[in-house]
Amino acid sequence: MDSAPSTDRTGIGYLPPAARTLMKLVVTGPFGVGKTTLIRTLSEIATLHTEEAMTQSSTRLDDTAGLPDKTTTTVAIDFGRLTVLDDLVLYMFGTPGQQRFLPLWEDIARGALGALVLVDTRRLADSFAVMDMVEEQGLPYAVAVNRFPDAPSHPDEVLRKHLDLAPGTPLVQCDARERRGSIDALIALAEHVLTRMPRPEDPS
Repeated sequence: MDSAPSTDRTGIGYLPPAARTLMKLVVTGPFGVGKTTLIRTLSEIATLHTEEAMTQSSTRLDDTAGLPDKTTTTVAIDFGRLTVLDDLVLYMFGTPGQQRFLPLWEDIARGALGALVLVDTRRLADSFAVMDMVEEQGLPYAVAVNRFPDAPSHPDEVLRKHLDLAPGTPLVQCDARERRGSIDALIALAEHVLTRMPRPEDPS
């Protein structure tokens, strides 16, 4: 993961020549949970964001309690790319988590192989609707607990119980601003997806 792919003058970057597996993944979660931050932290290319300033109308729809510095929100998509071990390329599509963006969420999720659901321990209940959306799409998913500085800390077994996670669903704790833990969360999802994919039949 230390070797970066070659780039053109725009900085967008070409695929590494050894890339064999391309994987579309959705990064989702409730409002203000850190999806944009995580993609910006991980992407090896210039990221695409569709953030807009929050208006008085949107603040009536989106609960900003506990988010005093939240002034923008994603209204369409975040996009980034991460190459893992040269032969696995992860395309990250960040989606708005609010229910009113459901039709857009469904369009973005089409063709995805899995979803990384970010949660905030200060607002665990806000994650339930997003997890329902992911499950309704039939996507395998992993849960990443984004550790905010003022958020309460809980053992994994407590979080699993509160989130009602299946035993095989990966749960990772990370800080979306820090690369190492964020990579671990995305790799946990990629590994979970790969174990569920059908293996090619042996030609012999």
